[in-house]
Amino acid sequence: MAYKRQIDRLPIPPADAQVHNVTCHYCIVGCGYKAYTWPRNKQGTMDNNAFGIDLGEQQPADGTWLAPSMYNMVRQNGQDVHLAVVPDHECVVNSGLASIRGARMAENRPSRVTGTQQQRLSDPLVWRNGVWQPTTWNDALDLVARVTARIVNEYGEDELVVSMFDHGGSAGGYENTWATGKLYFDSMKVKNCRIHNRPAYNSEVHSSRDMGVGELNYSYSDYEVTDTIFMIGANSLETQTNLFLNHMVPGLRNGAKFIMVDPRRTVTVHAAEEVAGKDNVLHLAIKPGTDMALFNALLTHIVDNGWTDNDFIAASTFQGGEAVTEGSSQPAGLGSLDYAMQTCRTSIEEAAGVCGVDAADIVKAAEWIAQPHDDGARRKCVTAYEKGIIWGNDNYRTIGALVNISLATGNIGREGGGCCRLGGHQEGYYRPSDAHVGRPAEYVDQLLIKGGGKVYHIWACDHYKTTLNASQFKRVLKKRSDMVKEAMDAAAGGTREELVDAIVGAVNAGGIFVVDVDIIHSQIGQNAHVLLPACESNEMNLTSMNGERRMRLSERYMDPFGNSKPDCLIAAGVAQHMETALRDLGNDAYADQFKGYDWETEEDAFMDGYNAGNPEVTYDRLRAMGNNGVQEPVAGYESGQLVGTPRLYADGQFDRHGRDDRKALFCAAQWRGYAAAGKAREAENHDFFVNNVRANIFWQNQFLDQDSDFVQDRFPYPFIEMNADDMADLGIAAGDLIEITNENGATQGMAYPTDTAKRGQVAMVFGSPAGSQGNVVNPGVSELILPEYKLTFGNVRKLADAPPQARAVSFKSKEYKA
Repeated sequence: MAYKRQIDRLPIPPADAQVHNVTCHYCIVGCGYKAYTWPRNKQGTMDNNAFGIDLGEQQPADGTWLAPSMYNMVRQNGQDVHLAVVPDHECVVNSGLASIRGARMAENRPSRVTGTQQQRLSDPLVWRNGVWQPTTWNDALDLVARVTARIVNEYGEDELVVSMFDHGGSAGGYENTWATGKLYFDSMKVKNCRIHNRPAYNSEVHSSRDMGVGELNYSYSDYEVTDTIFMIGANSLETQTNLFLNHMVPGLRNGAKFIMVDPRRTVTVHAAEEVAGKDNVLHLAIKPGTDMALFNALLTHIVDNGWTDNDFIAASTFQGGEAVTEGSSQPAGLGSLDYAMQTCRTSIEEAAGVCGVDAADIVKAAEWIAQPHDDGARRKCVTAYEKGIIWGNDNYRTIGALVNISLATGNIGREGGGCCRLGGHQEGYYRPSDAHVGRPAEYVDQLLIKGGGKVYHIWACDHYKTTLNASQFKRVLKKRSDMVKEAMDAAAGGTREELVDAIVGAVNAGGIFVVDVDIIHSQIGQNAHVLLPACESNEMNLTSMNGERRMRLSERYMDPFGNSKPDCLIAAGVAQHMETALRDLGNDAYADQFKGYDWETEEDAFMDGYNAGNPEVTYDRLRAMGNNGVQEPVAGYESGQLVGTPRLYADGQFDRHGRDDRKALFCAAQWRGYAAAGKAREAENHDFFVNNVRANIFWQNQFLDQDSDFVQDRFPYPFIEMNADDMADLGIAAGDLIEITNENGATQGMAYPTDTAKRGQVAMVFGSPAGSQGNVVNPGVSELILPEYKLTFGNVRKLADAPPQARAVSFKSKEYKA
């Protein structure tokens, strides 16, 4: 996509332009935007335009204005129209702010006129005669269904492996998660499935839910009235930009303290210092993977000093010792606070030794979290965590230890409190029961590597970039898929039945038939046999909720690209063809399970799924709520408005665990070092801790930026942040291409000197198409098959001097310098 360097003017939206509600689909914050569309041969004037302002005057930085990135020309109802997507000042999420991703939504739309996003898939593709050939939907779906039906009919549903999204945003939403869930969990009972960013079908926060606490329980407004923001394993200025700027910054300006737990100093720490002053910011730069020891010491200090909320504990938490015994599906015991303290008790000095931070700083953190004010009032603390511990050491116990602190201090369900994950994508999960999957769920990557599965359906996932043990996974999947390609090539010119026979013969010999549903031809899609083109948000109507459970309808304002379709209608097409294929195989009873997919629009899928469980919620009612939407769960519909829930557990009743007593449980989170296999050995045998991190410019949309000069000029290669002294020791200069290696594999990127980086630590951007950090992540997972992407170790060496693209990069500090 060409970067619009030379644009000096833009068309003005006319006063009668169509206006659409838009929720940014790139990250969980879910900022509100307005999309304006109008005919190609028309525009407004300086004093008569859709914005209702005088554009002849200079607009303030926080005003309404249109940048080149906010403009494009797209297809709408078969006609070329102008498109402008600008931030919505009335949306309480962002109040008119735009992130570098959301503000580029327009230019990231496919356009035949401006040439943007021409890598988008426009038609189904089938591997035919040695290449991917475009074909019709009927032909592609028929092949998918006949191979899949043959396999599950003859060998059982365990031979069908599925990777699928479980989120909101561009590739998810309540429409699409319902449709895929209905297909694989209702019409079938597929057990061997995995989620887009982890190798099994599971929650990333099992312990929090088992304790009764849903992981999205606060309102963003709580940051503005709290006393302390306690952030762990996250970098919100980088990855939840407008949550930080529009909610955390006001809280800091109102006097809130800020605690960051992260081995790496980030731009979020620096920004907090700029806003609140260094005396009000505490960065606990712990040794990688030692978070649990820190949390247990904080809890111990809080309990021993009597800073617990005893009334809350008595009324809302379990009191009878052990409530749930540790077991294979329950990696730690759960029960009362006294019960948990038997294993959690950790001294300040012990934690300081384990974590590598000053004991005085641990005490200060405990005081900022829980020490009552001088007038005796309880301290309010918002706890926010993300991938640093979700994908870190000993997931279950570590998150449980953190939730313990919020429960002990009564900081869940109260204004200015909360204990929430910060999230990646928006949420949009609505599926039939997945109880048949089991717990722990199947480790799907290892299943595939060991030769399991005969058919593999992939929905909006590219595990070549985003899985652990990626080097081996890619080698094996390519080898197995190539066996099927060779069989398909040998059957060229034959009948459909002969082609299906050839494919089944190849998978019985160890191959695998791969179907990939995506918006681009991804890396994993290069090893597919059928590619099904999906459209994304605003090429379809899409509902989802953000990190404070704010549900909105993001409206369609343009046509799907080419012949692409919403995922929900693709799933419906697969189901309809499966019914036909199974009847042709003589299995009418099984075929009957694939009835009920006669949807014509995404709204039909929404009504079949989400609306059936929440009848008060409809497209029309959500549309009327605008970009402020309604916070789930929806409590009713009154006076023409959907009634929501600002924060969960305000009544002190906890329900996520499903227990009748509705009492929250504490977690017996015992520190036990590096828990996953191979991690301690890797740490001992390699020179560098290899963190995986995000970058603001392409967080959640890097796959769309591979042809964007604007992005590629900034990071032509995946960056690897390093300490300058480490670079000097290894003869590495800024921009040099370097390689990270260990026994799992190798990956490469661009050396980026960073003056705040610790010696012996590097930080590599995650999910880059040009270099996968997952290549060097070992296959070790938690008991519940949560990946430990964050706990990786390797060696570093120089590969080549900085190429021309890297020499053009600015390597100035990412921290703002006054």
